[in-house]
Amino acid sequence: MTPRLLHLLRHGAPDTPGLLMGRTDGAPTQAGIDACRARANSLGMGAIISSDLTRASAAADAIGRDHRLPVLLDPRWRELDFGAWDGLAPADVPAEPFARFHADPDASPPPGGERWSMLVDRVAAATAALTADSTLILTHGGAMRAAIAHHCGLTPAQSWAFDLPYASLLSLRLWPGPQPAAQIIGLYP
Repeated sequence: MTPRLLHLLRHGAPDTPGLLMGRTDGAPTQAGIDACRARANSLGMGAIISSDLTRASAAADAIGRDHRLPVLLDPRWRELDFGAWDGLAPADVPAEPFARFHADPDASPPPGGERWSMLVDRVAAATAALTADSTLILTHGGAMRAAIAHHCGLTPAQSWAFDLPYASLLSLRLWPGPQPAAQIIGLYP
């Protein structure tokens, strides 16, 4: 069985960093796009897929031009929907509900937002649809954590232990089979 390579690249810095930007879109900075291009420069990839949000897709388009590859937009690679908290700074979210969310994001999702398990399920479905031997995905921190939770069997708390700053790259070797199996082969913050 031949494994596939999955490179998950978090979008570069947006114009308004530090917010809970799930479905809220924001323009990326040019420096953020350039950081993503530099991170992807040496990757061998057969396909590029991106979240349909501009803060990810702008860098994907630039990388696609650099490598002469088309970019497929897939909304399943979006960030967790933070519902009523979307677009807010964490300090502006009521402390008690925010703490419950961090303790158990499936049992205590943001008001009107998405449960952690829903994010994991849509990322798992997006990963199952991949066909290239090596794929670069331009995505978001939450979707990257959902991918490692699904493929490596991590709990939400374990997946949130990874520091994934803007333009960080997480590379996985995915092993085919009925159960998710992966190796983390690189983490480049």
